[in-house]
Amino acid sequence: MKSSARFIKTLFIPASGRSIPVGVFVIIVLCLVAMAAFAPWLAPVDPNKQNLLGRLKPPGTEIRGTYFLLGSDELGRDLLSRVIYGARISLSVAVLSVLLSGITGTLLGMAAGYMRGTVETVIMRLVDIFLSIPAILLAIITVAVLGPGFINVVLVLGLTRWPRYARVAYGQTLSVANMPYVRLSRAMGASWIRVLGLHVLPNIVAALSVVATLEFGLMVLFEAGLSFLGLGVQPPTASWGAMLSVGRNYVSNAWWIATFPGICLFLLVLSINLIGDALSDYLNPKSR
Repeated sequence: MKSSARFIKTLFIPASGRSIPVGVFVIIVLCLVAMAAFAPWLAPVDPNKQNLLGRLKPPGTEIRGTYFLLGSDELGRDLLSRVIYGARISLSVAVLSVLLSGITGTLLGMAAGYMRGTVETVIMRLVDIFLSIPAILLAIITVAVLGPGFINVVLVLGLTRWPRYARVAYGQTLSVANMPYVRLSRAMGASWIRVLGLHVLPNIVAALSVVATLEFGLMVLFEAGLSFLGLGVQPPTASWGAMLSVGRNYVSNAWWIATFPGICLFLLVLSINLIGDALSDYLNPKSR
């Protein structure tokens, strides 16, 4: 009960140095998630429906029975519908890539920290190699080789960000593996899979959840960056990054094309990062 009360207090009472409670940003993220989940019911029209007579119309314009609340793009497509459907791509890529990188990095990090020896050396040197290369550069090169597309973007982002989880899991496993109950479990004949699954993983999942939260916002930015460069999800599928790429060509006479997806991207990444900071403070024993 005390833990739950403290968590609620962390969410809805501003901490020192913050003027806005984290709960506000949790609500923003939930609204964006709901927008993505219920996109077919929330979008006014088909996001790919073209209306060349209504191209580049400002917000609040009505053309041939279609009301463009947020304006229209260069092909006369409803910007509100495309922003709503674009949330599905950004959130789906982020969730899947975080799961892929998190599972891969956690397993390798725990194996290195528990088995030590050659396994530890090989895995951690591989981590050092990956971390020495800028992640976005590695992602761009890999996507350029494999080709753009939803699946390829998820695979590339997931397999280029696993070292962050591996390093955290490795350090946490080293400390947990020397605990008396872990040594006792090994002495009683428990397999390494049982030890890692029942004794190590539950004790390091809190630190990994903080990394996953912060990585989620980064995955959203990476997906937007790849789509901005034309290496992400391909047209006519709506994506916030692709909409920003198109909108930069019309900033002078159609500012709304880049502005509204940019605001959504900003709110999502900001909210995720602040939630990650709050989660880190909540799970830090020194803050209690």
